[in-house]
Amino acid sequence: MIARCFSKDQGKISLIIKGARSKKKPKAAFFEPLSHVDLIYNYKPNRELQIVSKVSFINYWSSILSNLRSITLSMAMLELTEKTLSVEDPHPNLFKMLKDVLSAINEKESDPNLLFWFYECILLSHLGFRPNLEQNDLPGLNLPDLDNGPNSRLILASLLAERLDDLPTDPITEEDRKTISKYLWISLCYHFEGLSKVKSFQVARKILS
Repeated sequence: MIARCFSKDQGKISLIIKGARSKKKPKAAFFEPLSHVDLIYNYKPNRELQIVSKVSFINYWSSILSNLRSITLSMAMLELTEKTLSVEDPHPNLFKMLKDVLSAINEKESDPNLLFWFYECILLSHLGFRPNLEQNDLPGLNLPDLDNGPNSRLILASLLAERLDDLPTDPITEEDRKTISKYLWISLCYHFEGLSKVKSFQVARKILS
């Protein structure tokens, strides 16, 4: 079995799990999406696939699986992370943020839509493309006017502050949802190729708007 994981210390890595479906000690369950695991493997830089020797659960966000919107947005976050990160490019702060956002969705601490937007902002900022809310005229970039929604600019500014414990409480209208969702989607597609083909992200956009 081959798995792709986002690790705290080495970023995106590919692993080979020997005996994953063994009847005695199956390991496949550890590598289901939304599993937070502790891995031991012998890293060899000349290998594309690292061989796992031991694995154990740290956390599994099982409550997410009971809600269709939560699981759709969570899976979209995982795919978004997979498509935007380079191999073995560590981002420990981004790793922590993803873990904290998934935990917040699991514990139903806030609206999953708001948490998804928060992670999009985090991803853009940590990968060097922090949105400038006062600049909408980058070459080839046609962003929506944030003043189309009554609170869109305030909500985005609050999300970009990267305070998960202090998410915006401003009322979110239908126009705000459309404006914020489109603004972040266009920003991500501008900086990262191929995102429009991510199926879970297409479904997530329908939920967000």
